[in-house]
Amino acid sequence: MWAVPDSLRTLGRRLATELRGNPAADIVEGCLTNTWTTSMSWGTSPAEVPDVFVKTGDIPAMWLRDSTAQVRPYLAVATDPEVGDVLVGVSRRQIRCVLVDPYANAFNDGPTGAHGEPGDRPTPGAWVWERKYELDSLCAPLQLAYAIRRATGREDHLDEAFHRAARLIVRLWRVEQSHAQSPYRFVRPSGPFAGDTLPLDGRGSSVGRTGMTWSGFRPSDDPCAHGYLVPANALASASLHGLAELAAAVLKDTELAQESRRLADEIDAGILAHAVAEADGESVLAYEVDGLGAALLCDDANLPSLLSLPLSGWCAPEDPLYRATRRFALSESNPSYFSGGYASGIGSTHTPDGHVWPLAIATAGLTGDADEAARALERLAATTAGTGLMHESFHVDAPGRFTRDWFGWANAMFCELALDLSGDGVRQLFPVHPRTLPAPQA
Repeated sequence: MWAVPDSLRTLGRRLATELRGNPAADIVEGCLTNTWTTSMSWGTSPAEVPDVFVKTGDIPAMWLRDSTAQVRPYLAVATDPEVGDVLVGVSRRQIRCVLVDPYANAFNDGPTGAHGEPGDRPTPGAWVWERKYELDSLCAPLQLAYAIRRATGREDHLDEAFHRAARLIVRLWRVEQSHAQSPYRFVRPSGPFAGDTLPLDGRGSSVGRTGMTWSGFRPSDDPCAHGYLVPANALASASLHGLAELAAAVLKDTELAQESRRLADEIDAGILAHAVAEADGESVLAYEVDGLGAALLCDDANLPSLLSLPLSGWCAPEDPLYRATRRFALSESNPSYFSGGYASGIGSTHTPDGHVWPLAIATAGLTGDADEAARALERLAATTAGTGLMHESFHVDAPGRFTRDWFGWANAMFCELALDLSGDGVRQLFPVHPRTLPAPQA
């Protein structure tokens, strides 16, 4: 177990003091230090540069998305060199993983050959735990690298490897704008999760070109019903604007900066042209579309989600289209919304009916007003079933019925909500779409 830095302990105690009277005060420090003490290990890259492996919790693999989310709260004390070094180490490991296989979502701590489900085709490489292509997975390394620079001023992680990975990500997203030309396939021929196999012999359902970029799987690791996952595309657009800034200011790559902005513009145009639908008499964003006329109206608890669009940096919380989409997501019209005696919120096809996810409750708080944020934090603290940690999901009428004893990503989101309420939030460190910025004064 790693010793917790003094700066992190101090932050946890201060949050507990500020939350006195809220049930969250008793568990915030434990949730804050959970990833640090249970899930991280040092490694060394081929260039002999230290990096940090972050397992997702009770699964011994590192998800690119989860690892960024798990360390986001640590950005609040990233000026502590010990914390900053770890964050840079996580970024370096993520970049190393992208260069190993940009289509993979989860990785081993070394070339162990361990796989989440043996038998997947094509067979993943020895470093890869699972090869589900999830668009948001490639956003995560760009997001973390950007935030580290904003939080600390450091640029040592924005090296030649990062430059290669960034160009690789942009090229891949270009390929996946025309998915028919993609080499990607995913087939899981047997076992309890054989349903994860993508249609058309692993290619995925047919799609038309929209300007958006294709994703095989959602951040829940469940397969997409249609190929264009709208909240992931929104996150990609914001990430590309952040990359353009890094490319111009640090990498000195004008071509990459221009290409990143162009691609972001095409994605945005695709979202607005193909993903706006009608629900409950209002214009809202669909969760998935195929560019051929089909749209899936729902939202999922996993991030990025439609509910989390302001956290993704794609729009402001007061954006009218977002407000209507939010109303839909947090209503019975959303098939993944559940309400009961202990909680209400958004669940997922990844977990049983009637289960809501702490991730979504925290997201509702982070995208709502101060009262909503405080209520969300109190609700989360009151539904841990005595464990003092966040679960993946729990039943709205019986919090003692939950999935996963503890979930590192959810612990971190709980802490991010607490940080936001205390005025120490970290969301401002991440890339934002230019549309969210105040208009320049005349």
